[in-house]
Amino acid sequence: MSRYVIEKDKLKENIEYIKKLAGVPVIGVVKGNGYGFGIKEMTLTLKECGIDFFAVTEVTDIPCLKEITDKDDKILVMRSTCIQSEAEEIAKKGCIATIGSLEAAEVMQSVSERLGTVTQCHLKIDTGMGRYGFMPSEISKALECYSMKNLNFTGIYTHFSSAFRNVQLTKAQLTVFKDCIEQIKKAGYEAGIAHCANSPALLNVDGVSMDAVRIGSAFTGRVITNRKTPLHRLGILEAEVVDVKTVPAGYSIGYNGLYKTDRETKIAIVPIGHYDGFGLQKERETADLRYVLSAAKQFVKKKQMYMRINGRMFHVIGEIGLSHTAVDITDSDIKAGDTASVDISPLMVNPRIERIYK
Repeated sequence: MSRYVIEKDKLKENIEYIKKLAGVPVIGVVKGNGYGFGIKEMTLTLKECGIDFFAVTEVTDIPCLKEITDKDDKILVMRSTCIQSEAEEIAKKGCIATIGSLEAAEVMQSVSERLGTVTQCHLKIDTGMGRYGFMPSEISKALECYSMKNLNFTGIYTHFSSAFRNVQLTKAQLTVFKDCIEQIKKAGYEAGIAHCANSPALLNVDGVSMDAVRIGSAFTGRVITNRKTPLHRLGILEAEVVDVKTVPAGYSIGYNGLYKTDRETKIAIVPIGHYDGFGLQKERETADLRYVLSAAKQFVKKKQMYMRINGRMFHVIGEIGLSHTAVDITDSDIKAGDTASVDISPLMVNPRIERIYK
């Protein structure tokens, strides 16, 4: 059975490095199942490292976080929503709402008033991402939100679109964001804590920390950066070799018969496949001659894939299946029960695969 293994000590080292680099409070972003590391396990590890402010995008993640966080811990829902049921969940659970439009503010105000509560909010400014948030030209609309009696604005933020590759664009977004904050202050309102830096921004662009930073992928060590860092690249998909066999030269391996052995070949069968997230690519639902020829061409052209078994790299042969992969282990003493592993992004790993922290 496969599992995704994370070295907890190294994860903690990554977290401590990020905290030191930021120099301001860190908001632990645990969206996408904790960036594939498991939302529960990742959140608890962040808490062990002193982080008490978390962020998600899905309201369905709120119950899990509420179960494992403390009463005073903060949870920001980074989705500006006009859906009443989502607004109700945010307000009922005492989370911080993102308000990125006047319509979203009106829905949250109506829900909060009906529930007899005041909902904490962070205003979202769209400085160039093109998703949630008030446009810089819409600050007059944003100001209307501050007068809504059941909304308490305690923060403001934006999101950088290209911090992993475009420093100048990121700095331009930062300038626009700061200008929006100044407009809000001039209107007589407190903007609250300002945050804009995501993982790529913190690692690639100077002077973006502001009052807090939002970090997710950097914790995993799997983030694009143009600077050398001590971050550990974490996460390995593992499973035991379940069988070993030898086939003759000219024998077909895997679906479509696209791979044939050129010699007598010793093969290890490893229970890792597309279901686990290994070797995923979009497939057609129908197969005609043109598709088969195209598949053969792509098979020849695609990058050779490998698995590590007992510390040594071996070629994957044949098409990867839903649940199994064949590996050429000729001239080795690999046997059933030996551990095979692949380096794969945690975001590609099926959420149902167990995450093991060791």
